Amino acid sequence: MSESVRSALAALLKTSVVSTPQSVHGGCIHACYRCATEHGPVFVKVAPIQVLDQFEAEAAGLEALATANALRVPRVLAVGESEGQALLVLEWLDLQRTTPASDRALGEGLARQHRLSKPLFGFKRHNHIGATPQINYWSRSWLNFWREHRLEAQLNLAERKGAGEDFLERASLLLAMLDQFFATYAPTASLLHGDLWSGNYAADAAGAPVIFDPAVYYGDRECDLAMTRLFGGFGREFYAAYENSWPLDPDWRERTELYNLYHVLNHYNLFGGGYLAQADTMVARLLAELGH
Repeated sequence: MSESVRSALAALLKTSVVSTPQSVHGGCIHACYRCATEHGPVFVKVAPIQVLDQFEAEAAGLEALATANALRVPRVLAVGESEGQALLVLEWLDLQRTTPASDRALGEGLARQHRLSKPLFGFKRHNHIGATPQINYWSRSWLNFWREHRLEAQLNLAERKGAGEDFLERASLLLAMLDQFFATYAPTASLLHGDLWSGNYAADAAGAPVIFDPAVYYGDRECDLAMTRLFGGFGREFYAAYENSWPLDPDWRERTELYNLYHVLNHYNLFGGGYLAQADTMVARLLAELGH
């Protein structure tokens, strides 16, 4: 496989690959490599040609995040196909463990990134959350966007996957009552990373925060903050720095579980297992908050 990658990369970059590509960790979906070229090392994701659209969407997301000039993201060097393979080529970064200082800088930078706004919710193209298609049609209504393109989309997949009728009925009731979570809150359409868990955050060689593997769209900034709490891994310095830079709505906690329900449903649709029970518990708690 490495010689095939080497040949495809050389053709795409129109440069020499001066050593055998080395397999590296880069996620759980695609094969990833460190490749030395005559212009320096690069990071390469490789997948069957059918995945090219995912790579193009990832490149578009990274480039959108770069325009915020708020946090470091890997620079996109190339995306395309060669010799029957899809490739995404990014600058090579020597990533390090995060620190309280990088957490603090992440909080400040993420607040700056979220200041980049649009008049509509959505994104210029659809992309993926993990391997699941993520629909990003532009919408004037955040409530409608979140209900239709996030929760309903995942619930439709869950129904096809075999989720039970009782759960689907409770979830449908929740969808019908979503407006109550936004009775006094109207979010701005902020530029979101979209998949901000600790596995998509590291520090660079200088200790500055780096974010990667995005699922970008313009939405409620609370979504990014909510996901940082779903699996943990972000220090108190991060939250304090964000809050100091751009305080959240006083009632943000009421919506955290609502936003994380999307990701738990997605995990059920991707991996099955106990994620459906977790989603059901979340739906029950959300309904209880609304008096049901």
